[in-house]
Amino acid sequence: MKVLIKLHDLVFEPYISGEEINKAIETIAEKLNEDFKGERPIFLSVLNGSFMFSSEVMKRFKEECEIHFVKLGSYEGTDSTGNVRTLIGLNKSLAGKKVVILEDIVDTGGTLKELDRILKEKNVAEYKIATLFYKPSMYREKFTLDYTGIEIPNEFIVGYGLDYDGLGRNLTSVYKRKS
Repeated sequence: MKVLIKLHDLVFEPYISGEEINKAIETIAEKLNEDFKGERPIFLSVLNGSFMFSSEVMKRFKEECEIHFVKLGSYEGTDSTGNVRTLIGLNKSLAGKKVVILEDIVDTGGTLKELDRILKEKNVAEYKIATLFYKPSMYREKFTLDYTGIEIPNEFIVGYGLDYDGLGRNLTSVYKRKS
């Protein structure tokens, strides 16, 4: 029997288990360890949603590294507004550095477009994109996703850092909106 959860006015059903999520993170971390062997990348965690993903990647990364946080937003309720706003920016020089963007989910790519602009302004040497969840049917941008955990259809999901109006981030599995 599926355990349903209610957040605000919506009901959600189980979708992706914690075990599946951990396996996807392991795979991403292994690739990052291979690609950045002997280097010191800067991880750029996109808040709020990526805090759990970022934490798990950091625990598994074997080289020296730094982590910084940027907060961008485009969602209101269950819909993307399409307007990405920088809420908390970077105050550290990234000039000449290698950066890995850690995203909880990539759907339209609007956040990546804004991050690309910011990172070009900061004169980074190069950047890679790692995302735990990816909605290929929604993606509208040209940026290569270098590390992708789990591809999903266009479902509204909560859990593992993702929320519905502030609730659900603490769930260790992912739930989708019940239709």
